[in-house]
Amino acid sequence: MARHHRLLPILATVLGIALFSIMDAFMKRASIGGGVYSAMLLRSVMAGIATALLWRAGGGRWPTSPVLKLHALRGFICCIMAASFFYGLVRTPMAQGMALSFIAPLIALYLAAVLLGEQIRREAIIASVLCFAGVLIIAAERISSAPMGAEAAKGIAAVLLSAVLYAWNIILQRQQAQLASPIEVTAFQNFFVFLTLLPFLPWLWQMPSAAGIADITGAALLATGALMLLSWAYARAEAQALVPIEYTAFIWAALMGWLWFDEGLTVGTLGGLALILIGCWIGTRGPKAVAAT
Repeated sequence: MARHHRLLPILATVLGIALFSIMDAFMKRASIGGGVYSAMLLRSVMAGIATALLWRAGGGRWPTSPVLKLHALRGFICCIMAASFFYGLVRTPMAQGMALSFIAPLIALYLAAVLLGEQIRREAIIASVLCFAGVLIIAAERISSAPMGAEAAKGIAAVLLSAVLYAWNIILQRQQAQLASPIEVTAFQNFFVFLTLLPFLPWLWQMPSAAGIADITGAALLATGALMLLSWAYARAEAQALVPIEYTAFIWAALMGWLWFDEGLTVGTLGGLALILIGCWIGTRGPKAVAAT
């Protein structure tokens, strides 16, 4: 059994979250132009073909029934989670949407105790409190800065639903990573997301523009890289050691919102971000990575 330095899973998670956050910007732009459904379906096809070929080329074998069921469950949860998140992201600024989604790591810390038997450390609890305080500051400022219309309310509700599902997804990711390789996890997730979306094709499909296809292609590449990095990291460290790093997604969401969608930052947003970064630092100091098998 090779023992990995505890910093490597942390670095892999940081990079994976960054790729996912940039992917969100591609998907927001594609969804604004051609709808959430079309962007998600086409992304799952592109990423699914690429990862399936890599999986087979690497000697991948069909998983056992219990592992396949886990792949199917996570694929279904991820599909609903992503669809609700992108629906909400189209209707909210990226930084606000990401801030609201940060209830997910807090839920996941405690789901890890219930479902995985992990002991919640003091550092993880302190990190959760600090990060959540930062998120509350950001969310309160964002929500109070503009009138709450029907579409904005729908967007916030969709992001909150996505956050609850994402917490469960984090736990499933930890379970998956201990049973399958990163490329297998990625390939089967795309496959089951596609199967979940496919029945709605006659009613929801809209052909994306050339620019939309380019955005979706970029999103597929980024999502594939992010999934493989996170699967690798979660196989080598406890969920509570990596969950606080999810909060770094806000940095990228704020940057992409500013660069791509002209969404500004405020003093309150930066103050909340400072608490988030302090919480991440505290949360990742104590836990140690576990041995990889």
